[in-house]
Amino acid sequence: MTGRRRSSPRPFAQAPAVGAAVACTAVIASLLSGCGSLPGVSGGSGEKDPITVMTWAPEDTKATNMPGMPAMAQAYARWVNSRGGIRGHHLRVLTCNEQNDSVAAAQCAQRAVDRGAVAVVGSYSQFGRAFMSPLEVKGIPFIGGYGASDEEFESPLSYPVNGGQASLLAGNGRQLARDCRRVALVRPDTIQGDQMPSLLNSGLESGSRHPAKDIKAPEDGTDYSSEVNRALDGVGADPAVYGTSKAGGKAEGSCVTASLGDHTDVFFDSFRRLQEDSPKVRVASVLGSVGQALVNRTGGRSGPFEGADITGWYPVAGDSRWAPMRKVIHDFAFNDNRIDPADQGVQTTWIAYTVLRSMIEQLDDKGVEDITPHSLQTALDSGDRAVDTGGLTPKLSWREDDMLAVQDFPRIVNGTVTYQVVRDGELVAAQHGFVNVTKTLERRRADS
Repeated sequence: MTGRRRSSPRPFAQAPAVGAAVACTAVIASLLSGCGSLPGVSGGSGEKDPITVMTWAPEDTKATNMPGMPAMAQAYARWVNSRGGIRGHHLRVLTCNEQNDSVAAAQCAQRAVDRGAVAVVGSYSQFGRAFMSPLEVKGIPFIGGYGASDEEFESPLSYPVNGGQASLLAGNGRQLARDCRRVALVRPDTIQGDQMPSLLNSGLESGSRHPAKDIKAPEDGTDYSSEVNRALDGVGADPAVYGTSKAGGKAEGSCVTASLGDHTDVFFDSFRRLQEDSPKVRVASVLGSVGQALVNRTGGRSGPFEGADITGWYPVAGDSRWAPMRKVIHDFAFNDNRIDPADQGVQTTWIAYTVLRSMIEQLDDKGVEDITPHSLQTALDSGDRAVDTGGLTPKLSWREDDMLAVQDFPRIVNGTVTYQVVRDGELVAAQHGFVNVTKTLERRRADS
């Protein structure tokens, strides 16, 4: 992988729609069964053509699942369509189960092409190489993906809203460098996982700390006792005596951070059993692997995450800046339990659709009514007006000058994170505002 830019592909004519997709659901949110007409919905003879987009994510798999992302997309469409659409364009959302599988990811992308989607918005997949190629052939923008694949930060048709895994790991390293003299990183034994140590270490080194001990683990493990033992040994703690140092005192300044997606809770369950009731080793992670739901499920203030350092992309879930999203979920998700407003996938989807809406409004201001992949790409690339996300991120723009000089991730335009901590069983802000880790990531290039 290199940071070399590729020229922007131009779209060919859209392929005609094909038969119904098995794994995709077309959600025409203006037609709500049993609800009648909603306030603000225009009549059946809308003046402007509807806009079709797709959101995909893995569901019901043995690894990481993100069912809240397509569910949030559907709720968003119901909301905007209840208000007459986006500048008169009603929004159709197609959803697809990406299945944590490269073949399924490519199939989702091809279905987006076949169904005439003008963009893929707010989606999750680790298989960027599989899904970006079909989109690039037809010039379809990928707006605000979760940041789980390298191609999201390489393809000229990708428009990320966060700094992905790179910013989270670099930020987590900087956060831990303040209190931890020794750190072990437990991460998946995958291609994506192989990048994590250097990213975390870039943050640790900015605080003059030694690199973390690298502990590889199966992404879908059911017991992580071996990895716990290796992590504790790596930071100078002896699990046989529940975290005391080998010299007999506390393992002061020892920290274990884990990023295993949906299986992070399995790791920390093993960790807690080996640490008994008095863990002396501090724990940490990143949002997406640990969230408020997991903290609650594992005992809250009496659980293993009390005092844990957590790095995220956005403000804490209780921040007032999330109020508009929460209202949409309350009014239009219809008690869909897939949507957790504290989940970073749900939050990323909200921000991604905010970007889509802003681009359509900018095109409408220019008198462009035919919303196509190419017109969206042109609007995104021109950056006439930076996208205001209501303070959930810095203002976003994807002009050439907005790209950060980060090796392997040339499409990053937002290099900020937030520091959070579990206090009395609640994830709260550890410090006010965003932390910019751009320089940390750029130094990683110089030192690599």
